[in-house]
Amino acid sequence: MWSGRFRQPLDPEFERWQRSFPFDQCLLPYELEASGAHARALELAGVLSSEELANILRGLEQIGKRAATDRQFLADDEAEDVHHFVEKQLVALIGETGYKLHSGRSRNEQIATDLRLYVRGTIDQLQSLLADWLDVLLTRAQNQGTQPCPPTPICNRRSPCWWHTGCWLTWRCSCGIPSVWPMCAHG
Repeated sequence: MWSGRFRQPLDPEFERWQRSFPFDQCLLPYELEASGAHARALELAGVLSSEELANILRGLEQIGKRAATDRQFLADDEAEDVHHFVEKQLVALIGETGYKLHSGRSRNEQIATDLRLYVRGTIDQLQSLLADWLDVLLTRAQNQGTQPCPPTPICNRRSPCWWHTGCWLTWRCSCGIPSVWPMCAHG
């Protein structure tokens, strides 16, 4: 990114410091997904031929498969960020056509799209985990009936909580899930 902007090479310590690839590797599946969608749009706009699109999509798929099976593949000291990594790997796989993928696409747009896809995916995971937790709590509350809950910081020994209170808490927590999800999915 910095090459060609300065007369002298960058300080190696600064160069290591400014690389985000070790941190944003978790965005790779989302970058591949967004890049595939962008490549399809470029074909529709006439920037890519159908053959170039097929090569790019095949290359993106190969990058995803290799990253999923070979953790050493991601050990790239030259990649500045996930976008640079994908571009480098794509060009290595399919040649100069790989550079066309970034036509009409800024780094800001790329990271904004990747982060949005990451957050949406994480919301799905959290929603599923929360639903599982609420199911366990409800089942436990139904099985325990009128027995008191073990003491917690909220329910101390002097004022015990009852398991059927867990039913109310489960219902209360689950009421918030549907109201939050639509904002995240469409907002």
